[in-house]
Amino acid sequence: MAKPKQMYFCQECGYESAKWQGQCPGCKNWNTFVEEKLVVGAGRHSGKTEAAVPTNILEVTTSKDTRIGTGMKELDRVLGGGIVKGSLTLVGGDPGIGKSTILLQICRNLTNAEHKVLYVSGEESLQQIKLRSDRLGGFSKDMLLLCETNLDAVEGAITKVVPEVVVIDSIQTMYLEDIASGAGSVSQVREVTSRLMRIAKQLETAIFIVGHVTKEGTVAGPKTLEHMVDTVLYFEGEKNALYRILRGVKNRFGSTNEIGVFEMKDTGLFEVENPSQVMLDGRPLDASGSVVACSMEGTKPILIEIQALVCQTNFNLPRRTSVGIDYNRVNLLMAVLEKRAGLMLSGSDAYVNLAGGMRLNEPAIDLGIIVALVSSFKNIPVDPHMIIFGEVGLAGEVRGVSMAPQRVKEAAKLGFTSCILPQINCEGMNRIEGMKLHGVKNILEVLSYF
Repeated sequence: MAKPKQMYFCQECGYESAKWQGQCPGCKNWNTFVEEKLVVGAGRHSGKTEAAVPTNILEVTTSKDTRIGTGMKELDRVLGGGIVKGSLTLVGGDPGIGKSTILLQICRNLTNAEHKVLYVSGEESLQQIKLRSDRLGGFSKDMLLLCETNLDAVEGAITKVVPEVVVIDSIQTMYLEDIASGAGSVSQVREVTSRLMRIAKQLETAIFIVGHVTKEGTVAGPKTLEHMVDTVLYFEGEKNALYRILRGVKNRFGSTNEIGVFEMKDTGLFEVENPSQVMLDGRPLDASGSVVACSMEGTKPILIEIQALVCQTNFNLPRRTSVGIDYNRVNLLMAVLEKRAGLMLSGSDAYVNLAGGMRLNEPAIDLGIIVALVSSFKNIPVDPHMIIFGEVGLAGEVRGVSMAPQRVKEAAKLGFTSCILPQINCEGMNRIEGMKLHGVKNILEVLSYF
């Protein structure tokens, strides 16, 4: 007979422990362990299982229609070309950032394209979903709705209807009666996700699940699910801001470096086809400390403004603050400036910011950060029609970056006339009309332009 057993789970990463711990050994977060009761021995059976028959890989056939277009180019690119049949996708993000909105828009586009869609909600009633769909507008075909939290009932509906795409909003509201813990617990979320994965593979149905992240940590976050699903998409940005960034964190069917930029309006989320233009709107043209750099997000070059403010400190320990850029990377680049360029920044406060709410970790923006710091320190404005990119090493050398021609062409489209880039990239690049290239080998050559 099955016996109940108490276990402790980390709400952030799902780490299991037989006793409560203050700090999780897995993710190093504090006070994330919660107690749950498990039934040991449940689900076991003594019957014999037939041996599985392996298949030769050369005998497996694929078709070109394995992907379904969502009607949103930005989303299709992040997914790797569209929705893969039989895939399980997790859409995560803070509450109110737009997860349910974009999924309802996907359902609208799919139903209008004659695809059968089932929208399962455990948080809203049918009337509430109808009101939201009226606000979004554009629904011209039938879409199936289901308000249910019992996964057994949901599985029965999916098996009966056999839709091409299913949306589960949200995973924290679904539960299985066989599991003793409440809905939203780590055990429930794991078992529900495992069941949904089996349904997706057996019926060749693409399933989207919504995962909430709360500041209080009262429910299991999407971190527990990332290793179980095929694709993980995260919404970034402040919920009160206009723009949202959809980033692919994990994708078994495409690149994980792609991002999609969307603008939030009263009638839903709209694609931003030229994010570079959006990120540069409103930038100061004659202010010191403002530099335009170029970062590659997957296959798309994005121009972004780097802002720096360097001023004399009033404290014994100077302040260092960075927004959108790795804090340690900024300190490293400031140390390189002091050692290799002789700029005494040890007595100055430094603040570095990426305009537009972006977060970047690409080394290609190193040179832009250095020029922004020097420009603010010397109070010398940078040419507003100049773009700067390149990786900086500890010896002060400027290293080459990938996809340099694409970066320069994107800058030329937006009216930039000059570019400072690594010498190794400049040597092998064809001439681009209207763009003057300046190749540099180290930061001393860069500073000679200012």
